[in-house]
Amino acid sequence: MERLSEERIEKELESLPDWKRIDEKWIGRRYRFSDFLNGVRFVDQVAEYAESKQHHPFISIDYKIVTMKISSWQMKGLTDLDFEMVNHFDDLYEKAAK
Repeated sequence: MERLSEERIEKELESLPDWKRIDEKWIGRRYRFSDFLNGVRFVDQVAEYAESKQHHPFISIDYKIVTMKISSWQMKGLTDLDFEMVNHFDDLYEKAAK
């Protein structure tokens, strides 16, 4: 696993308009839900997936809003795994929002 170049990170983020750079090492997104429990169920699915990958995002639940940020600690920045993970999170959200 290698840390991604700035050019590659920018290219990846072009296809993920809801994900934003937080600083040099993190990307983050806010997900909105119709109610608190739907957000909690989403977080449970994210947690199961993250545990299977042994790569865990920071998660905050604020009523109907779930905020996540992710980075690869060992690489001191963003990697392919981070973008694989956020794509999966977005897929889970799309299913949860229906």
